[in-house]
Amino acid sequence: MFKKILIANRGEIALRIIRTCKEMGIKTVAVYSTADKESLHVRFADEAVCIGPAPSSESYLKIPNIISAAEITNADAIHPGYGFLSENAAFSKICQEHDIKFIGASPDMISRMGDKASAKATMKAAGVPCVPGSEGILKDFEDCKKVAGEIGYPVMLKATAGGGGKGMRAVKSEDKLEAAWESARQEAKAGFGNNDMYMEKLIEEPRHIEIQIVGDQTGKACHLSERDCSVQRRHQKLTEETPSPFMTDELREKMGNAAVKAAEFIKYEGAGTIEFLVDKHRNFYFMEMNTRIQVEHPITDEVVDHDLIREQILVAAGVPISGKNYYPKLHSIECRINAEDPFHNFRPSPGKIETLHLPGGHGVRVDTHVYSGYTIPPNYDSMIAKLIATAQTRPEAISKMKRALSEFVIEGIKTTIPFHKQLMEHPDYVEGNYTTKFMEDFVLQEVEDEDDE
Repeated sequence: MFKKILIANRGEIALRIIRTCKEMGIKTVAVYSTADKESLHVRFADEAVCIGPAPSSESYLKIPNIISAAEITNADAIHPGYGFLSENAAFSKICQEHDIKFIGASPDMISRMGDKASAKATMKAAGVPCVPGSEGILKDFEDCKKVAGEIGYPVMLKATAGGGGKGMRAVKSEDKLEAAWESARQEAKAGFGNNDMYMEKLIEEPRHIEIQIVGDQTGKACHLSERDCSVQRRHQKLTEETPSPFMTDELREKMGNAAVKAAEFIKYEGAGTIEFLVDKHRNFYFMEMNTRIQVEHPITDEVVDHDLIREQILVAAGVPISGKNYYPKLHSIECRINAEDPFHNFRPSPGKIETLHLPGGHGVRVDTHVYSGYTIPPNYDSMIAKLIATAQTRPEAISKMKRALSEFVIEGIKTTIPFHKQLMEHPDYVEGNYTTKFMEDFVLQEVEDEDDE
């Protein structure tokens, strides 16, 4: 087992990893930028090393600084969390070269699954259902037009190096194709330095359902059931739940088996998710693979009573998994609490937290790195907490979440708490009747006295 793990991340996920390491008797090293010197992960780790100024390009993405921090503290492993360098093949490879265990996927696995066109080809070879579309990268606009004609409109253009909704365009008819092709390529070039595009059939009324998998060093994999991530704004998830209200036992079995088959086909090591689009007829199609821990992993922790971070560390240390699949015994919902103003187009709201009161009680979990008096820097992602409510049934979990949201007090900044309160009352959400298009029709009701939220 590892003696000391450096956490190459910040905020709530860094704190989450530190807690599990402490329980396992493993020493921890926090790294931080100058903007994060007052963050809780810095205080709770056994050691802390400043790795640069506030911009992430000069700190959390600066590989030499992180490797240096690991070497001077004698860390024998690095946990990358999510975001930043967690799916960076070069970083995984450099860790290998320095005899530091990267708690995540191998460089080859990250490369194969990180490129969407390559990932799709791999999944097809594994026998996993894929969305009809182009065979790899589109050569030019003529090729693009030809493929669209073959698979039929509507289609979705996607940047092969894309993420976060950038370089994606839905096209309903041929007369709109060329303009979409040009704008998607320009956006992809600006955002990723790569304007290669591929195309897929646009799945109508889709749900975004992911299967959590874990694979060990022997090539064996298991799944820990699904999470429904369909409530999204601009391809960014707002809330997640497990089990999915759209799921049937038969569909769970099929999707779980497909995910395990995919993981074992590529001999995947570590925790990851196989992401699927599921249409209104419950046909499912591979979308992408995330070769890291997900933001929403706590709801899986809760419903199968499993610590996924602990599982990641054990697998990285060479401990084999049991091989059995896990199924939800409870219902869990996660609301992402962001420092954003939902009444003004979810604009970021960094600043000082004047007052903070966290909810509690049976079945309520809060993963956060903030505290009263903490100043949220403007440099990073706006998520400041994850509120998780777990109960015997979905209606009970919704009731518990509503109660927890009403207790959650944050003064000094704007947050997405008012949005989540209204979401939990929305008839379609309550009925479990939502798709990835849900937020397009969601109208936030202006209410008074939300300044203290």
